[in-house]
Amino acid sequence: MIKYKRNDGVDLSGTLYLPADYDKAKKEKLPMIMWAYPTEYKDKSSAGQNTSNPNSFTYLSYGNPIYWVTRGYAVLDDAAFPIVGEGETQPNDTFIEQLVANAKAAIDAVDALGHIDKKRVAVGGHSYGAFMTANLLTHSDLFAAGIARSGAYNRTLTPFGFQSEERSYWNSPEVYNSMSPFMNAHKMKTPLLLTHGESDNNSGTHTMQSERYFQALKSFGAPVRLVILPKKSHGYVAKQNVLHLLWEQDQWLEKYVKNKKD
Repeated sequence: MIKYKRNDGVDLSGTLYLPADYDKAKKEKLPMIMWAYPTEYKDKSSAGQNTSNPNSFTYLSYGNPIYWVTRGYAVLDDAAFPIVGEGETQPNDTFIEQLVANAKAAIDAVDALGHIDKKRVAVGGHSYGAFMTANLLTHSDLFAAGIARSGAYNRTLTPFGFQSEERSYWNSPEVYNSMSPFMNAHKMKTPLLLTHGESDNNSGTHTMQSERYFQALKSFGAPVRLVILPKKSHGYVAKQNVLHLLWEQDQWLEKYVKNKKD
């Protein structure tokens, strides 16, 4: 467990994994993958709470990136990504700014330990974490690549609210538009791997979200790949799909992160 602060003083944390044979004394500069999921709060003290148990067992699933510690990567899992809105201000009023601040703080914290090459960092997430990933690649130059799984990218398709956002599109169109990666597809130039279940029945993340976002990115020449997993809903279960997902992610990270060309 590592603890660090955001530029506005909010306490953050994450679980850092290093390869078993990594020599901390030599401080070899590793590529890193960061995995996260944003959470909204109404005050900074709540946002800074640590909800992870440093004594919990490490477990593998399709949903986490820990596999890549065996492939020579540093892995920052469950990195804290609070989105805070105090008083009359709603968290999503400064969603993009806070996303970028969270990401920069996490990268700087691991870099300060001497373990990573800041030019070879990837970010990934599932569902709202995928939405986060697309926004980070669009609005910052912190990452070499991203992995976005089963996300929503056009918030006008969820017009009556999403996550903890209670305002409708008609109440706050500027919030919906500014937060939607689809609306900013022309700005996105960082390699992005999109995956989605063919039969996603989650109300906010229908498969069309990834299909339309992919088409927009391709139209603007962005380096993007779309993988549709057959017969899968919002989560991935079948062995064939999970293994193919892991292969796709590994190929993407090897090409655009570990072996990134300047």
